[in-house]
Amino acid sequence: MADYAFLFVPIAANEYEEAFRWYEEKSVIAADGFIVAVQEAVNAVCTHPERYRNTYKNLRELTLKKYPFNLIYYIDELNKLIIIVSIYHHKRNPRRKYTKKR
Repeated sequence: MADYAFLFVPIAANEYEEAFRWYEEKSVIAADGFIVAVQEAVNAVCTHPERYRNTYKNLRELTLKKYPFNLIYYIDELNKLIIIVSIYHHKRNPRRKYTKKR
């Protein structure tokens, strides 16, 4: 099975950058760890996209290791692409998790 490519939608890219900046203010080590955790999650879903739970319609999610975030994505089978729609913090309102504009 070939690995999939990936793409962050703008909302997800902004969430990623905001979380990174927040960790960077607290600790460079924590910020670096956050980057590694996101990279590991992205690599995991690109290698085995159907492995992670399908939580809402066509969206799937994976919890980051050691950080309170979920990577939320869907699979574009036609283009062999993982579309990352959110880096969602666990403390945010769960009702809004899947309803953001894409």
